[in-house]
Amino acid sequence: MGMLNSTRNVALACALSLLAGFVDGIGFLQLGGLFVSFMSGNSTRLGVSLAEAQWWQAAGALGLIALFVAGAAAGSLVVLGGGAERQPWLLLIEAVLLAGAGLCHAYGLPNLAIAGIVLAMGLENAVFQIDGGAGLGLTYVTGALVKVGQLLAVSLTGGPRWSWAPNLFLWMALVAGAAAGALAYAWINLGAIWFAAGAALALGAIVAVPMRRHRA
Repeated sequence: MGMLNSTRNVALACALSLLAGFVDGIGFLQLGGLFVSFMSGNSTRLGVSLAEAQWWQAAGALGLIALFVAGAAAGSLVVLGGGAERQPWLLLIEAVLLAGAGLCHAYGLPNLAIAGIVLAMGLENAVFQIDGGAGLGLTYVTGALVKVGQLLAVSLTGGPRWSWAPNLFLWMALVAGAAAGALAYAWINLGAIWFAAGAALALGAIVAVPMRRHRA
């Protein structure tokens, strides 16, 4: 089951996937069909735009991909050598980036707001990056759906009966988050990102509390 090997990790991963879905729903509507966390979709859009000589669209897609990679790299630098103990710091940085995006929106700078959001989404994927491994993708669920199918096959051939379920929960959380993000965007536009900033801050605090108790 990899990183999804405890109730705590499954709950945190699903909460973060819900948050990512919420943010991606907002970003998708703001960008009119591009993504802030799903770079496979943006890569397809990049290829199609290049083929159609839509250079500005291609540049936009490529810019989002570059920002996402930069966020993922930054997240990895934060956790490098610190493992799970750095999770609260990662979530605090994510909250700051999302709050910064909210401020940019308030001051009429939507492009800067999107940049902050994409960096935050890239960063979030380092939350489960322990001991230099690849970690767990939280802002996209293609891998989770592949694992659902693979672990379902294992279950049907005599393996653990419910090993596929945590990955299905990840997918469900992202879909639910995207629906909530779309509703929030319809209500208050890009200002809905403030809810995501608050959620990231709250998750960081929740994760930090048991770690402090453990040290004590």
